[in-house]
Amino acid sequence: MEQSIFIDFHLPNATTWLYFSFILALTLFFQFSRLFCVRNLDLLTLFLLCPGFLLLYEARHQLAVGRTERGDRELILGYCWLLAGSAYWFVRAVFDMGLVRRPAVTPNLTTAGLGFLGVALFVGQTSVALRRTSDPSETVQVGKRPTPIEQVQGQATAVVQQAPAETIQRASPDDVRFWVERTLCMACHALIIVALLLIGIRHFQDRAAGIGMGTLYLLVPYTAFDVGRQLHHVWPTAFLVWAVFFYRRPVVAGWLLGLAAGTALFPALLFPLWFGFYARRGAGRFARAFLSAVTISVGITALVMGWGGDAGFGIATTLSLPDWQPWKAPTAESIWTGAHWAYRLPLFVLFVAFLAGVAVWPSPKNLSHLISLSAAVLIGVQFWHADRGGVYVLWYLPFLVMMVFRPNLTAAEPPSLEPANGIVSRIAVAAWRRVRPPRQEPPKQLAV
Repeated sequence: MEQSIFIDFHLPNATTWLYFSFILALTLFFQFSRLFCVRNLDLLTLFLLCPGFLLLYEARHQLAVGRTERGDRELILGYCWLLAGSAYWFVRAVFDMGLVRRPAVTPNLTTAGLGFLGVALFVGQTSVALRRTSDPSETVQVGKRPTPIEQVQGQATAVVQQAPAETIQRASPDDVRFWVERTLCMACHALIIVALLLIGIRHFQDRAAGIGMGTLYLLVPYTAFDVGRQLHHVWPTAFLVWAVFFYRRPVVAGWLLGLAAGTALFPALLFPLWFGFYARRGAGRFARAFLSAVTISVGITALVMGWGGDAGFGIATTLSLPDWQPWKAPTAESIWTGAHWAYRLPLFVLFVAFLAGVAVWPSPKNLSHLISLSAAVLIGVQFWHADRGGVYVLWYLPFLVMMVFRPNLTAAEPPSLEPANGIVSRIAVAAWRRVRPPRQEPPKQLAV
């Protein structure tokens, strides 16, 4: 069946999309009345990593046509560019803790127009994600996909294949897997956008900021570069952004962070920071919820993999990879390919020291500290992670967008711990009120 010309929609190539999105982002969010301000600098430097991605695309093309020497040279240059840009944003995230005066962002477009643009961008990128292509560069998977995410996609594919619809039954397993993967990926993008919108409305007290964050998230090239193809990039990030939205509920935030850590390893590195955020304000509840979620998600993965006869699963398999063990020689593509492990180990030691430091400093923490330091931790992983370190921008991109738009959040701290304020305590109090004997009123004295 021939496809109609009216639905044959294509995004421009990576270079054209970079220039187009850069001009559109400046048109919408650049403060022309205040040229020299931090937000304008942040908006410009959000595109700092894009040349690194273009160099990687060019390097893969050179390798595909047999120009090995030039391709290897551009690979190294691309990863160096990505890590240099990551270093800038790491410093910027730490520096963000000292920025207190944060005036509201006023987009150069009405709120309704900005919302319409965001919806149009999402629909356009969804149509691209759900379109089959014969270009081999469109099917490259960046990084190894964690086993729990593979299981989620596999189970969803099995459910779809068992549907009674004739169209689905006639489809090949590859087609079903393609549609399930792309649908799950775009659903995760949609969840991130909704969370950014609600964070702007609820915690930033600015609906325009919420709509602007969702639109800018779709507009920066990193989302379009990976749209529909990198489920393992956005699946854990969706849990993390919703954990930020529920930051005033330690149990819910702990469950969301635990589910993210149970399906991918890198969110577990945020636990010391978040535990310090809830210090003396629900840290115990947060830790119990986090451990429960990790145990359940890893246990379910182990059960499913064991049922299928596969011995390796989840975090145990991921931790055994040299990509996550800096004391072993790396095997995957990265800037560390061919380098001795001794060069990577000092960076890992510094990263661990940074994790220990942010767990206790600053104290107390507010929401702006949580956002900026979470971004810094996820960026810090890029320097020693040996599997294409530097390309995992979608891990921390929503946090950078929140840093750009956030107002003064000095008062946005975790709620004070109150007695009988947890779910178990409330259930126990309600049950006691039902079973306790009625209170005996003392006899009234008759007036003489």
